[in-house]
Amino acid sequence: MSLRAALAGVAALAAASCPARPVRAQPPPPPPATSVPDANAENAPAGGDALPIPPAPPRIAEGRDYEACLDMLATDPSGADAMAASMAEAGGGEAAQHCHALAQVELGNTESGAALLDRLAAGSHANAASRAEVFGQADQAWTMSGRTDQAFVSASQALALSPDDPDLRIGHAIAALALRRFDVADDDLTRALEQDPKRADALTLRATAERNLGRLDQARADIDAAAALDADNPDTLLERGIIRQRQGDLSGARSDWERAAELGADTPTGDLAQQNLALLQAGPQR
Repeated sequence: MSLRAALAGVAALAAASCPARPVRAQPPPPPPATSVPDANAENAPAGGDALPIPPAPPRIAEGRDYEACLDMLATDPSGADAMAASMAEAGGGEAAQHCHALAQVELGNTESGAALLDRLAAGSHANAASRAEVFGQADQAWTMSGRTDQAFVSASQALALSPDDPDLRIGHAIAALALRRFDVADDDLTRALEQDPKRADALTLRATAERNLGRLDQARADIDAAAALDADNPDTLLERGIIRQRQGDLSGARSDWERAAELGADTPTGDLAQQNLALLQAGPQR
């Protein structure tokens, strides 16, 4: 499935809402730092990241106008919204509702779009898999608006309909991390990796959960596995630097954060890496 194209990088969609606070050069342990939003994140997308419109959105209906409306979302969301309104006037039903909701999200109205997606998924006559993916889109939109509490609810509804979908598991885990429910995230990511063991994003996120649960050895194993799969992923490098710092390897942490800052320039991940480097340079805080 292609629902989570916005998660091609680790928690890239979540990063659009609000970066996590940087890790200090010495404990206390930091909150999630793989670009997962804080539970009190501000409602302010950053970096111009794409909204949660995947290349092939889940189809909750059929029809030529519906397909044309979905195709228009990425390049002309205002036009797509106008087309959805015309479809609704002509009795377009769920097809019009879905395109309208996605257009609202793409136009930056993430909270209203998320609410529309939730309402559509809850009342739709489509099959469970399609409804689950629309709940997943609502999860993404709530996350982008900083409403991680609502994102968790939507992600939970998605999993109730499609419990074996690894992408929906990862979305649920991102919301759980934002709410500091690290045990829930760890379980989600373990189940996602059972479905697809080669997911570097899931390995990186699980390393974050394990680090915050105090399982540094397991976190290090996961982050090393993630780096072996995708050595130049800024989120993976950011998290590995944090784990290395926690294990006393300040040189390794510096190297990872410098590379993450370079690869993730002008992104929340790159900003976090730069902040961590500044804290490392300043030395232990008393």
